[in-house]
Amino acid sequence: MANTAQQVAEMVDMLPDSEQLFALEFVKRLVHAWDPDYTKVTPAEAAAIEAGRAEIERGEYVRHEDINWK
Repeated sequence: MANTAQQVAEMVDMLPDSEQLFALEFVKRLVHAWDPDYTKVTPAEAAAIEAGRAEIERGEYVRHEDINWK
């Protein structure tokens, strides 16, 4: 977890339960305002996507039809 996220979690944890629910809803609204369609990716997700694409380009994958699904 990123340092900033850890700080936010620690601060929210200090609040009474009723205020923690408010903080959670506030964060949800922030995320939704930033990415209303949930299509943006984090830097870690972007790196994982790029790594996967590079593996495919190098031929490092197993074709669906080559797997015995039984």
